Amino acid sequence: MKRLIPGEIMTLTVKRETPFGYVLTNGMEEVLLHKSEANDMLAVGDEATVFLYHDHDGRLCAAMKMPKITNNCYDWVEVVDVVPKLGVFVDIGISKDLLVSIDDLPPLRSLWPKRRDQLYCSLKTDKRGRLLARLADDETMKQIAVSAPESAFNQNIRGRVYRVIKVGAFLISDIGYLGFVHESQWRNAPRLGETVEGRIIAVKEDGTVNVSLLPRKHESIDEDAAAIYAYLESRGGAMPYHDKSDPTDIQARFHMSKAAFKRALGRLMKEGKVYQENGWTYKKE
Repeated sequence: MKRLIPGEIMTLTVKRETPFGYVLTNGMEEVLLHKSEANDMLAVGDEATVFLYHDHDGRLCAAMKMPKITNNCYDWVEVVDVVPKLGVFVDIGISKDLLVSIDDLPPLRSLWPKRRDQLYCSLKTDKRGRLLARLADDETMKQIAVSAPESAFNQNIRGRVYRVIKVGAFLISDIGYLGFVHESQWRNAPRLGETVEGRIIAVKEDGTVNVSLLPRKHESIDEDAAAIYAYLESRGGAMPYHDKSDPTDIQARFHMSKAAFKRALGRLMKEGKVYQENGWTYKKE
């Protein structure tokens, strides 16, 4: 006979009723189904299909409301809280939110998911007996992915980040393509669970894609020019940056390469919006 295992859905028999709920059994072990977690009135001898989990006091209990995920079933779940010393809590569709442990999250706090981000998870029980949410690994993501055709090259892509590493981030697109974003292909590192938009810059033989989160050159000029002009205005129409400025200084201030800065600045000058003088750039009145 199968033991009562947290994180699983089981059909049990009502052994007796109590003031608080129903005691269910598999013939060997017992578990409480609180009346607030029961969908229907039950009687002794009835069978009830329930989800087993730990309540806030760590006791095994049952619920008739089914979760989105179990020990063997993955799905996207929403982040509802972030606790720096513990990890993040996700809504699995029952009355209790479950923890994705800090041990399973990126070392950098800035790469942790935020509220309303989505994580692809199942459930697991750790060494201390706690029921936790488990992030899907690469092999699991491959099982739900589809291969990208060669024609996907240079297409726009929207996807969600499911793993981050030191040099990049992995995502799965709305269509199901698995993609990798190298750190050279973003301005700001995407966080775990974040939805990002970019373009496909390579389709590999295995059907996965490489993705850039940087705008196309003509889009980048518009965006970069607007950022430079906004910064100029915030400083009263003058800034100590020009087309000969140090690339490191430009990257630190504007989060763009010197080449991109020069293209955008050149556009603003051509449009008659700015001019350079003695190592400074000024807004034209």
